[in-house]
Amino acid sequence: MSARNWGTELDLSWISKIQVNQPAVLRRAEQIQTRRTVKKEWQAAWLLKAVTFIDLTTLSGDDTSSNVQRLCYKAKYPIREDLLKALNMHDKGITTAAVCVYPARVSDAVKALKTAGCTIPVASVATGFPAGQTHLKTRLEEIRLAVEDGATEIDVVINRTLVLTGQWEALYDEIRQFRKACGEAHLKTILATGELASLTNVYKASMIAMMAGSDFIKTSTGKETVNATFPVAIVMLRAIRDFFWKTGNKIGFKPAGGIRSAKDSLAWLSLIKEELGDEWLTPELFRIGASTLLSDIERQIYHHVTGRYAAYHDLAMC
Repeated sequence: MSARNWGTELDLSWISKIQVNQPAVLRRAEQIQTRRTVKKEWQAAWLLKAVTFIDLTTLSGDDTSSNVQRLCYKAKYPIREDLLKALNMHDKGITTAAVCVYPARVSDAVKALKTAGCTIPVASVATGFPAGQTHLKTRLEEIRLAVEDGATEIDVVINRTLVLTGQWEALYDEIRQFRKACGEAHLKTILATGELASLTNVYKASMIAMMAGSDFIKTSTGKETVNATFPVAIVMLRAIRDFFWKTGNKIGFKPAGGIRSAKDSLAWLSLIKEELGDEWLTPELFRIGASTLLSDIERQIYHHVTGRYAAYHDLAMC
């Protein structure tokens, strides 16, 4: 991953001046969604690139060590080897960017990846995911325990109440404590944008999170009614760009929730390329949080190679 963001001083004067032009953002979002995607060989190449940005995720109440082990195997071998050979990509070391699990399953993931001889990072959600409504002391301890078990990336959730009531200094202080608890682990801050009421709040929360030391800002937990959307993404990406212009620090972006199709992933890559440039098209600065997206990407690559869509048993690991 990129160099850690240890944060900057809180600048409330900057926050107070922010006002998002919602109609302009919505027009830009519509433009992204109606654009034609790349085709044939170019599409296959972009889909393989998309694979390398995926935080392959399982966040279910019935998670077990065995299904986490299966997830880790799929993270190491995301696309069938014969399909990669057909594309002459079998020796490129294509894996997903990380696996993401609940804190109690971190040790299972670390063990499974070590057994597989793989260095894929383990990410853990924390801080009372998904609601973030537990006591601060408990949330901080959850971060520390996940790091002790081997997580090198922590996806925290903010207390949305602090945003909705305009308590920006309190939000900054809370995320600073998350940053300290993470130690050397990377901090990915989930804003739960579907619950922040306005695009202006999304921008302000993004900026506070970056000032407080977040290495990534992330749209959603995937558990809200509204998750990753293009209008929200545009606002967050422009906050990242503004923060970079002001501080020189590059902060990563992670959309999560509802990104299920290969076509969706191409639209997200296109958005990153246009808003932030090729420098951000790297796993160090861009991730996609997904549990089912990889299945459709592999299905589309199978179709590109064979000319037909796979039967269920053809891609059994999906």
